[in-house]
Amino acid sequence: MTSPSAPAEAAAAVPAKPAAEAGAGVRFDWAYWLFPGPRRRFSEAEIARSGLKGWSSGIDCYVMSNVLVLGLVFYTMLPRHLAHVILIGGLAMASLGLGVGRWLWRQPTRTRFNGATLALSILMVLITLVMVKLGYRDEARDLLPFAAGGMTLTVSSWWFLTLYRTQQLGARLAELDAQDERIAMAQRLATAQIQPHFLFNTLASLQHWVDTRDDRAGPMLRSLTRYLRATLPMFEQDRLPLEQELQIVRSYLDIMQARLGQRLSWSLDADAAAGAVIAGASLPPGTLLTLAENAITHGIEPSLRGGHIAVRVKAADGRLRLEVQDGGQGLTPGACDGLGLANTRERLQAQFGAEARLGLEPAPDQAPGCLAWVELPTA
Repeated sequence: MTSPSAPAEAAAAVPAKPAAEAGAGVRFDWAYWLFPGPRRRFSEAEIARSGLKGWSSGIDCYVMSNVLVLGLVFYTMLPRHLAHVILIGGLAMASLGLGVGRWLWRQPTRTRFNGATLALSILMVLITLVMVKLGYRDEARDLLPFAAGGMTLTVSSWWFLTLYRTQQLGARLAELDAQDERIAMAQRLATAQIQPHFLFNTLASLQHWVDTRDDRAGPMLRSLTRYLRATLPMFEQDRLPLEQELQIVRSYLDIMQARLGQRLSWSLDADAAAGAVIAGASLPPGTLLTLAENAITHGIEPSLRGGHIAVRVKAADGRLRLEVQDGGQGLTPGACDGLGLANTRERLQAQFGAEARLGLEPAPDQAPGCLAWVELPTA
């Protein structure tokens, strides 16, 4: 049977929170109450990066039409001698509020919000004093409730607009940061795609040729050195010149041809139009290399007879087309993007949007093998 004193003993066993910790949750930030508004300030570069710069004209139409409708609805309920003054004043207040709203939209800071609130308060006081000075004391007294209501509504609208705009920009920048992080992760994964087994197999072949004094060791070592010198730092860049990417692909295919011997032949061609734009073209690092690696891994190596890899660069109508066609075993049923193609597709979309496309299809003209291609704008 439990002793009646057990609950008290259990409560005594729980250590009491320090007084400072217990009161931490009810601490007021007086600076925030005296100078309200969002603390974060966005730079012009951040606002431009967000892409959320426009102020919709629909907001102006919506607010002004609502003020006009409300004024007409309550027109007959207003004092006869003040009805037109209140209606005109309401439209003027709405126009002023929209102008300040556009100003806050461009840079939603607490300084701007509090400055606009203070300026509006001073303006209302000055208008009231002028009316009293001109002998309209009774009218000023009758208009005071309407002026206070309109001012409260206007300041509240500015307050919510400032908070909304701050949250909108913050959320958009956070989304872009997350997207940049995904792209950076994709680039790191693409770096990891310089597959260890490719390097190990190449080094094993090189070691064997050195041991047996094979004449192929020297050219292989030179090709591997060029390949590593070009590929190891390239994924630190967002864009890589197409000329450099083509040189990397040449070095890679040289290495694979040395390893596979007569099972692999390759060619790299650019048409006349492409030759004029290659020097100024760039693309995400490893785009063409990924297509060449896939052609070797999934097309040539599994095929006993080997095959030919044709790398082609074409340009027409302001677009650049890169093709890698292999003469291997072709697409297997139900084939889908692997990690390399998925990363490449995502990086192309991030840099070029809908202007860039990546495709994988059977080789044309009933030829054996597979055709992988990338299209992107030349500008």
